Amino acid sequence: MKILKIATRKSALALWQSEHIKARLMAQHAGLQVELVGMKTKGDVILDTPLAKIGGKGLFTKELEDSMLSGQTHIAVHSLKDVPVAFLDGLVLAAICSREDVRDAMISQRYVKFDDLPQSAKVGTTSLRRKMQLLRMRPDLNIISLRGNVQTRLRKLKEGEFDAIILAMAGINRLNLADEVAHIYPFDIAQMTPAMGQGALGVEAVDDAQILEKIKFLNDERSVIETRVERDFVTLLEGGCQVPIGINARLAGEEIEINAIVGLPDGSEVITENLTAKKSEFESVGKELAREFIARGAKELLKRAEEMANL
Repeated sequence: MKILKIATRKSALALWQSEHIKARLMAQHAGLQVELVGMKTKGDVILDTPLAKIGGKGLFTKELEDSMLSGQTHIAVHSLKDVPVAFLDGLVLAAICSREDVRDAMISQRYVKFDDLPQSAKVGTTSLRRKMQLLRMRPDLNIISLRGNVQTRLRKLKEGEFDAIILAMAGINRLNLADEVAHIYPFDIAQMTPAMGQGALGVEAVDDAQILEKIKFLNDERSVIETRVERDFVTLLEGGCQVPIGINARLAGEEIEINAIVGLPDGSEVITENLTAKKSEFESVGKELAREFIARGAKELLKRAEEMANL
């Protein structure tokens, strides 16, 4: 193989991610040509409807996956938090790269800290997980759906449509946004549990031995272990990308520290758990935690959450 083609969305963050993987591939394999193939997804086009009502974050991957299955491209680079837990036949999650900052952050032009937000402040996010946790902390907030790429969201913030918006620190860091906004307030994980896979890049690929061999070096052991716990938890709960589930696993030496939360989008009911497991248990602990949540009524809660989201 002399040319490897990467399917990519055209947003600034998606292009950064694809260019990053392109550079690593070319540095690893002398003589390999890597090309980006840009395309728009349904999720990029439909911006006036919350994701939960139009099919979830899989809307950002379908066109990329179709291009791989048709032979037009070979791999696609995603923010792992946006990658569904199930894959189409012929495609695999081939690599999980080292993680950036996993936290969520509040960005504001006027308010330094979350506690500084005034009563009934307008906060923009399209994530039901973030909405649940924001309202759990501050039921008075006015959470407004905010779609579009990062630059579109920043423009709306700067034009005064929102008092604050919520973004992932990974994207903030990768796009060097610190100089573009007045205030960035990262939430502690105990305040705002991240999404599964947040901060990591996932490389989806055609299930072809030659392709998989070229990209396997991208795997990071720490990220693989942490995200295995997180994705197992979500898989067993049968929770897609657009349900209020937060799960974060952090490898610390021979232990894994885990925070998890499931609840209703309005934050009125939640199930939470914080625990420490052995590193050697990483292939089972996510499933065990999910079973505990199911025993505590998590599936019924998620069904109600889905009904609320579709109202």
